Amino acid sequence: MISLDFNFNVLTRDLCDLSHYLENQVKVGLFGSGVGLSLVLGFSAAYTCYYLLSVAKKPQLISGGKKFYHFLREQCPVVSETYYPTFWCWESRIQTLLRPFVTAKPGVVYKNELIKAADGGQISLDWFDNDDSLSHPDPATRPTVLLLPGLTGTSRESYILHMVQQSRDLGYRCVVFNNRGVSGETLLTPRTYCAANTEDLETVIEHIQKTNEAAPIMAAGVSMGGMMLANYLGRKGRETCLKGVVVFSAGWDVFKCTASLEKPLDRFIFNSYLTSCLQASVHRHRPVLEKCYDIDHVMKAKTLREFDERFTSIMFGYPTNDDYYHDASPVHRLKSVQVPMLCLNAADDVFSPSHAIPVEAVKQNPNLALLITCHGGHIGFLEGLWPRRSTYMDRVFKQFAKAVIEQGSVLQDLSR
Repeated sequence: MISLDFNFNVLTRDLCDLSHYLENQVKVGLFGSGVGLSLVLGFSAAYTCYYLLSVAKKPQLISGGKKFYHFLREQCPVVSETYYPTFWCWESRIQTLLRPFVTAKPGVVYKNELIKAADGGQISLDWFDNDDSLSHPDPATRPTVLLLPGLTGTSRESYILHMVQQSRDLGYRCVVFNNRGVSGETLLTPRTYCAANTEDLETVIEHIQKTNEAAPIMAAGVSMGGMMLANYLGRKGRETCLKGVVVFSAGWDVFKCTASLEKPLDRFIFNSYLTSCLQASVHRHRPVLEKCYDIDHVMKAKTLREFDERFTSIMFGYPTNDDYYHDASPVHRLKSVQVPMLCLNAADDVFSPSHAIPVEAVKQNPNLALLITCHGGHIGFLEGLWPRRSTYMDRVFKQFAKAVIEQGSVLQDLSR
């Protein structure tokens, strides 16, 4: 546990070190006077005050029931701590863009498994069995954490590797569900994936349960992976073996999320790039996909909306793209979730804007809790002077996973 005092002291020490450095480097100011030093120190003091007063804030914890709320406050102290974003990159887009480059990628050796889907396709799973676990040496009962990456992500994303590392420290097993066609496997049928369709996820969870019947299972989903998890829970209700779920940076209302990403700056920075990534995946599997879809038309899409209109909505049989977006939006299924689910969102996330975060829907379901930080961007949540080792998101994951696995009996009936 990292206390508030510790965080504040570390931050203050870092800023003092910066001030001392500047003072030593700038012995005299502009043109031989002390004006430059005064300006630098004055700016540093003003920036520090602004950061501490306006940027570093405690997250907002919202839950539909007192039992889940108090459970989180007691078992996951991170939900009550002030979140100190990295002081030199706390802005939303910067956090989002820098996270893949500044965070370390822990070394993880996976065991790959390909399982068959009902339509004849194949699904790639990457297992980390954690056979060196001291707290759970028996593989038959070793807790399993299912991880779902984002839209074009795989088991090699830094945020996935960090969660595997955190699970390894807890003694748990991990399995990463790679969506069809994204991790190098051959696409056997003309079908990929989308946030609304949970058939592959159901197949994966059933397979994991049969593989280790005595092991408790929880899941974590990031971005689109979180949307898929939430939609799955909304459809299954109590008919799932998952003990708990944590969701990071999910898009709750696809209409509002897509509109946010179509604003000029965000379209330039994020929308076009993600569209090109999806098109690259389609191109890799063109021989099997072009039998059913107009791939030339798909490759001319300029935005995510155009891609979904020309490819995703057609693949999954929706009359219109609006029908697909409505079905893919987890906000419509939150009332049916019957498993404890913690959701972390940043209020400044352009992928899932603050007005799309389902605060009122969460308040109506005792199985749901929402943790909202003022800053953090999309899957960013960087903290510390040089945020290489761990993020705020990592700490939320680790504490919640441990609480669900080791104290989960408390959460069996949150409606009381």
